[in-house]
Amino acid sequence: MLPIPFYKPSIGEEEIAEVIDSLRSGWLTTGPKARQFESEFSKYLGHRHSIAVNSCTAALHLALAAIGLKARQTVVVPTMTFAATAEVVHYFNAVPLLVDCRPDDLNLDVVHARAQIEAARARGEDVVAIIPVHYGGQIGDVTGIAALARDFNLKVIEDAAHCCPAWYRENSDECWKAVGAASEISCYSFYANKPITTGEGGMACTQSEEYAQRMRLLSLHGISHDAWKRYSADGSWSYDIIAPGYKYNLTDIAAAIGLHQIRKAEGMHQRRTQRANLYSQLLSDVDELVLPRTLPNRIHSWHLYPVRLRTGRGGIKRSELINELKSAGIGASVHWKPLHLHPYYRDGLGYESSDCPCAASVFPELISLPLYPDLTPDEVELVCRTLKEIIARSRPKVAGAEFRDAVEQDV
Repeated sequence: MLPIPFYKPSIGEEEIAEVIDSLRSGWLTTGPKARQFESEFSKYLGHRHSIAVNSCTAALHLALAAIGLKARQTVVVPTMTFAATAEVVHYFNAVPLLVDCRPDDLNLDVVHARAQIEAARARGEDVVAIIPVHYGGQIGDVTGIAALARDFNLKVIEDAAHCCPAWYRENSDECWKAVGAASEISCYSFYANKPITTGEGGMACTQSEEYAQRMRLLSLHGISHDAWKRYSADGSWSYDIIAPGYKYNLTDIAAAIGLHQIRKAEGMHQRRTQRANLYSQLLSDVDELVLPRTLPNRIHSWHLYPVRLRTGRGGIKRSELINELKSAGIGASVHWKPLHLHPYYRDGLGYESSDCPCAASVFPELISLPLYPDLTPDEVELVCRTLKEIIARSRPKVAGAEFRDAVEQDV
């Protein structure tokens, strides 16, 4: 591992002890700790129902199943996202309609989405849902998405993979609301590099009893009641299969980690925010970089700290910068290559770069810097100092500077 990796999970003795307790209890699969994790997650973010599953991808799949997505229907998906957001639409033989991002926060562009929906409806497509993604942990245009949902009768499923916790309000007179408060279903990721982690895992959350029952049923083979209870003292061997389901359950071993991660969420979020603010302070004088910022009436989860390298100014290219950081012992990544630029969507579905011009222009500039709760201020300073040195070395010399250098050498 690099001295400063791109990400390192914050795992303490509490998580380790809870996992050992699971191993000693005999519950290696879904059991009481998974249910406890669901309960504590619901309480933390204010959801009525939470269904623990083995990934955010599974949560998104179950959410689409819960709303009754059918083959050949269309779902609006931002192009600036990971593969999972769109691939779950394909599971139903349905069609993802890719829309552009807005430049200030890289979240879904509601204006472009409206135009795309109108064009799709004009072509006879049955557009039934929208899956906004909150890029990097900053909640997007909730009001605009709600207006789209009303105007076009869409179900809203939030891909909140980066957002535990994240909060929003529409103006300073309102109370803060947790991510997912305005949607039918919100889906979270507990992958190894997420704000809270279970290694692999996810959660599907809703206020709807109907959706919750449907997702819970489908999450474990379509069995009529909690399968894990069959082996508990008050359980029964008898069960019925109500529908063809999936094997999406979260194990108690993973939930054991999640229990203490959710209890530590506020403290870890505070440290992430402090590190992000330090990055912004130390890099504010680098003209070649566009820094992320928290928009008004948003509490950023700071899952990512993505900077944009102004590629039009000459100097170092992104790939070279990432390689030089790696050579200096610092990990970095890119989030993301927009979906419409990938071969499957470009060649298979006929998307062109110009279809989502903002995402296409921003992608070559994006670099995600290391950000995690255990990243120290000294390490942030080292990342910034190294980044500045690499950029400074690559700056093209102007003619005047070259002339002065030559004069000084002659003297």
